Amino acid sequence: MKARCQCGQLSAKLPEKPLIVIACHCLDCQRRTGAPFGVLAYYRFEQIKIEGDAKSYARTSAEGNAVETFFCPTCGSTVYVRLEKQPALVGVAVGTIADPAFRAPNWSVWEQSKHDWVEMPGNARHFERGDQPAG
Repeated sequence: MKARCQCGQLSAKLPEKPLIVIACHCLDCQRRTGAPFGVLAYYRFEQIKIEGDAKSYARTSAEGNAVETFFCPTCGSTVYVRLEKQPALVGVAVGTIADPAFRAPNWSVWEQSKHDWVEMPGNARHFERGDQPAG
C-alpha cells in the first residue's frame, strides 16, 4: 500500500494493516486538514518507508505534547504526523492513501469539538478529549 501527496513527490510505503485508525476532531486537526476532522492510520515507524522531501511544522497539542506534521514542500499535502507521546509510531493521513475501501476509524477523539452533523462508525470508541472516554 502507498500513501502520497497530491503531486507524488512525497510518499510512504505501508504495510496492509495499520495498528489503529483515529479520527481527530480537535481544532488543530480541523485547521491542519481544512476539513471538520483529520483521520490518521498509525503504523510502527520501522514498518514504513518514506520517499521524497518533506517539510515539517511543529506545534504543541491541547494536552501539552509536541506534534510534528510532515508535508510536501511542493504541493502542501500533509502525508504523516509524529507525536511526542508515541515516538515509535507514525500517523499517515488516510486521505493520502486514497482508498475508498480503507477501514473506518477505531477511535474518535476530541469529540468535544466535533461538528454536530458528523457521524462516526457505531463500533468506534468515542473520546471527549484526547484519551478520556465520552460520557
